[in-house]
Amino acid sequence: MLTTLFAVGNSFVAMSQSTTDTVPPPAFKLSGSADVYYKYNLNGNYTDNKTSFTNSHNSFELGMVSLKVEHGFKKGSIVADLGFGKRAGEFSYNDVPGSSNGLSMAIKQLYVSYQLTEKIKVSLGSYATHIGYELVDAYANRNYSMSYMFSNGPFFNTGAKVDITLSSSMSAMVGVFNPTDLKSVSQNSHKYIGAQLGWAPAETPVKLYLNYLEGKDTFSVQNHQVDLVATYQVNKVLGLGYNGTYSAYLDRKTPKENRTNDQWWGSALYVNMDFTDKFGLTLRGEYFSDKDGVKVFAGVPGGGNVTAGTLSFNYKAGNLTIIPEFRVDKASVNLFNKSGGKPADVASNVLLAATYHF
Repeated sequence: MLTTLFAVGNSFVAMSQSTTDTVPPPAFKLSGSADVYYKYNLNGNYTDNKTSFTNSHNSFELGMVSLKVEHGFKKGSIVADLGFGKRAGEFSYNDVPGSSNGLSMAIKQLYVSYQLTEKIKVSLGSYATHIGYELVDAYANRNYSMSYMFSNGPFFNTGAKVDITLSSSMSAMVGVFNPTDLKSVSQNSHKYIGAQLGWAPAETPVKLYLNYLEGKDTFSVQNHQVDLVATYQVNKVLGLGYNGTYSAYLDRKTPKENRTNDQWWGSALYVNMDFTDKFGLTLRGEYFSDKDGVKVFAGVPGGGNVTAGTLSFNYKAGNLTIIPEFRVDKASVNLFNKSGGKPADVASNVLLAATYHF
């Protein structure tokens, strides 16, 4: 009887071990990045910068340190993405007091997800926005300085979204969010609706994303934004990217007879060339129109527009990328200033940046 019990017990242990071994272990991933730069403005001042993250002149600057943790088990997962530094503070400007402080800390992303079915995933939390071509993490962009379209947002959305796989090449996203760039809303808590339709077939070098965002902010100003991102890898050396955005605003508190539909729009072409695995360059050409003075030309009668050209070289040594960059911005009015205070319509900058990621 003892021999029989011992044999049965061993069989239970073997079955238990066999069952445990067939369960996939939890998926865990830790990644991060850091960036630093030096910038010199040829007008001789730091007030000429009208885009995000590079508001400096003749100064060595720390960008941002990021740490990102991803964990998934069975159908559930979590993403926690933290940023430290001036870049992180400017990204979360509504949540970080004194965001220009170089010691700022911000939650860039924090969300939990549940894989409802094989093709449907539901997420709740705060995410980098689906709008636009460029990303907040410096290492993920080939140009170090940012475009006008990225800088005028949105930066992130907080709420609930559903990602749907429609086919092997088609995807969709629908979400309900707080007003843009707000992780918490205490008054006039209107909601935004966001959506994305993506087409990215594996067998072709073309990817297309049509993005939409609509809602009222905390001041009851209604915003509609339509955004298109397209990429085309012509061959191993040449790749093209395009981003176009149109954004319109309507103040619902203003009497109907006095309402105006203010707007801004932008268009940018990215030419990416990789001559070797280590060396490449990107030329970005952007046109940004703000005739209603909603963004960059606020307070300028009749608004204006700006054309910007940015040439960035990329030298890669493993996970380290060195980026020498030259940029010229030409405005339709005197948007910039010389060091002595004389107004100017052109601003030129030279910049040297380094990014690292793991």
